[in-house]
Amino acid sequence: MFLLNSIDFDVLVVGAGPVGLSLATELGMRGLGTLIVERNERVGHAPRAKTTNVRTRTHFRRWGLADKLAQASPLGIDYPYDVFFVTRLGAYQLARIQNGFNAAPVREEEFPEHAQWIPQYKLEAILRDHVATLPGVDLRFNVAFVAARQDGESVVSTLRSADGAEIQVRSRYLVGADGARSAVRDLIGAAMIGEYGISRNYNVVFRAPGLSAAHGQGRGVMYWQVNRDGASLIGPMDQDDIWFFMPTGMKQGQVLTSAEAAATIAQATGIDLPYEILSNDEWVASRLIADSYRKDRIFLVGDACHLHPPFGGYGMNMGIGDAVDLGWKLAAVLQGWGGPALLDSYEIERRPVHVQVMDEAVANHAVLGGQLWREGLEDATPEGDVVREAVGRRIIAAKTREFRTLATVLGGCYAGSPVIIDDGTAAKVQSGQDYQPDAHPGCLAPHAWLPDGRSLYDLFGAGFARVVAPGAETEAARARREADARGTPLEIVIPAGVAVGELYGAALTLVRPDQHVAWRGERWDDDVLRRVSGMPAAAAFAERDLPAVGRRLERGS
Repeated sequence: MFLLNSIDFDVLVVGAGPVGLSLATELGMRGLGTLIVERNERVGHAPRAKTTNVRTRTHFRRWGLADKLAQASPLGIDYPYDVFFVTRLGAYQLARIQNGFNAAPVREEEFPEHAQWIPQYKLEAILRDHVATLPGVDLRFNVAFVAARQDGESVVSTLRSADGAEIQVRSRYLVGADGARSAVRDLIGAAMIGEYGISRNYNVVFRAPGLSAAHGQGRGVMYWQVNRDGASLIGPMDQDDIWFFMPTGMKQGQVLTSAEAAATIAQATGIDLPYEILSNDEWVASRLIADSYRKDRIFLVGDACHLHPPFGGYGMNMGIGDAVDLGWKLAAVLQGWGGPALLDSYEIERRPVHVQVMDEAVANHAVLGGQLWREGLEDATPEGDVVREAVGRRIIAAKTREFRTLATVLGGCYAGSPVIIDDGTAAKVQSGQDYQPDAHPGCLAPHAWLPDGRSLYDLFGAGFARVVAPGAETEAARARREADARGTPLEIVIPAGVAVGELYGAALTLVRPDQHVAWRGERWDDDVLRRVSGMPAAAAFAERDLPAVGRRLERGS
């Protein structure tokens, strides 16, 4: 229960799922006063997201949490992230896709962190524990958002605690991370545009002691079942033989009780065990995107502004990307080194990424188990072998891209953003697994490993980073002087053992706090920091106005 009638914060975040917690992390690590409220109790067994992709784990690395996430993996970080297609868990194997989503814990050149299979509730627990250590962050559960009004300086929100008490909270900004039924979205009058109800499905989480040992398919994280009784997905989720089960293509109005869910699991797997149902709920696949992500000082992130089928594992990860993009920009504006164009760029940058990912997810949704069924698939005959071989080939051709997503995950580029300075070149075309590192302004900064085993990203810090090739130190000093004068956080990164000019295509590259390239060139332009920080033209100044070089922050030299 709140002890005050009113509280002031820099940012109020509504929703304490992974997206809201990530936003609070970005703000709290920069010292911003942040209140995050959640209307529900802490999460339970709901099966929601389980794939944490390479980009999200890289953010966890930046927050100092990647090792904690690995340690929390219920199946073990070395558990094979293989995807099986079978007729039934206890019957024929049709195809196998190994190392889905690049989850194998091996060193890769293109990124510093592999993907990970971990239930969303465990990931949320790590983020909750972390934000509790950030002195500026206050996290409250059982507190509902009721209403808000805003003026040119602040937002005044009404919140209600579980005992019915209401309080007024004043904040500089309000962010709705409150999911598909967002009250904040309703408040600003944003409409979800697209197609609702592409398919109806169920999420079931259950305990079945002995199930892991009862099938002979091999260890994996997901088993697509294709049989005459219907299509479904099943896989291990947590310790003690806790699994998830997802029958797809349910009919409208069809209800699956817990008893029916247990019977359906036994029928679909062909394995007769006691199935204890822990949770059971319907979910609807849709393709929807908000017509606006913002109204003045109020913003939307995550499912509050985009919804799509979960196939490809993009949903939670894309929402965390929203939180990162908006989080550092809000901090920059609140701390005085970012201007209004920085906040304007949030929707401009994220919407094209959302559309691209939604298109991928819908394409993956177009071929589910029901589309893979063929008569004779389960026959124990030579003819059945032929059918299974043919279906297996179709699976590899049609479904591999769903689990080879590197170009989609890492290839999103903010070219065209008002706070990105174009250099006249063309960004590389990214497709499927064929990710091509690209230092074109707006794209994710290419990754490299240092001779001492650190990631180049480890040198960037929480602000901008100036990546410098040998021989360009004088130009870097000019950037240092401008950053000091403007109060812009800037690291000068001179990475030993990395061919910067070859990797980034320029002697000087300015990398944003979210690790995307903001500018690159051979000589420093004294207007660069103003432009990439979204400051108005009136904030321009000449180099003669800059003070002498002060404290020098250099990493990697």
